[in-house]
Amino acid sequence: MGSPDVIRVRVVYALPERQATVELVLEQGANVAEAVAKSGLAAEFPAISTGPLQCAIFGRVVSPTEALREGDRVEILRPLIADPKQSRRQAAARNPIGRARK
Repeated sequence: MGSPDVIRVRVVYALPERQATVELVLEQGANVAEAVAKSGLAAEFPAISTGPLQCAIFGRVVSPTEALREGDRVEILRPLIADPKQSRRQAAARNPIGRARK
């Protein structure tokens, strides 16, 4: 076990072809934005800094000011390339239900 004044967290960023994980030891009370900054991933992946910081902890979207707890996994989210609803509509239009099969 570690000191009660520090926590251990992981910060991850994933691209289709590559994933980066950084393990950090932070002071108790550190937040998501601090963890991302300390991870150095923005220097390695400049796209992280092109828009507002969007992150999740174990898949749950959180604010950059969210306080971290021991063992958290901070996931840096990428912007959506396409609107999921619009993509589903386009797919349905290309492949309508009930179309006769040959």
